[in-house]
Amino acid sequence: MRLSPLQKYILRACYNSRTKIVSRGGLVHFYDSQVKKPRSDEVVNIITKSLESLIDKELMVGYGVRTPHKWYIKEVRLMPKGRREAKKLFGEQQVLPFKLSKSKRAA
Repeated sequence: MRLSPLQKYILRACYNSRTKIVSRGGLVHFYDSQVKKPRSDEVVNIITKSLESLIDKELMVGYGVRTPHKWYIKEVRLMPKGRREAKKLFGEQQVLPFKLSKSKRAA
């Protein structure tokens, strides 16, 4: 299954959490290690879209408030399928941020 780095971070964070239900407030720490950080209002939208995508893939369940126009996700919990996917992520090798020169990319 193809996941973005943020989605992988969310799955790992939920898997390592002591509680089964995780608040979305701690997911902002993904951007602490990023060199180029988005604005704070964009971060909320990006995390919301990633959570909705994980919920659509049946990896998570979201808890929140429903208004007539949209859902506000406050907490998430991993489903069994999400736990299996998170376990696989811990077995994958991390990608290192090496910068390749132009001559090495062509080879």
